[in-house]
Amino acid sequence: MHRYPEIEITPILKSFPKKAISISAPRLPHSICVDPDDDKFLACAVAGNAELIISGDKHLLDINEFQGIKIVKPRKFVDEYL
Repeated sequence: MHRYPEIEITPILKSFPKKAISISAPRLPHSICVDPDDDKFLACAVAGNAELIISGDKHLLDINEFQGIKIVKPRKFVDEYL
């Protein structure tokens, strides 16, 4: 039995812009997450002016929002933003 239902991801991926940029994000001045390894995702999102972080990581999801950047589960992203 699968833990998650299968979905067709191709239409989801096609909805994203086909360009990427590399961001050099400085470290946060102090740890935010219970797991300090997750702070790099917050720093990158801030440096890249992100609106959302899409993650299944419990520690990031517990924060819910950081500096105006919402942190949502993939299912919530699909249901509410696509």
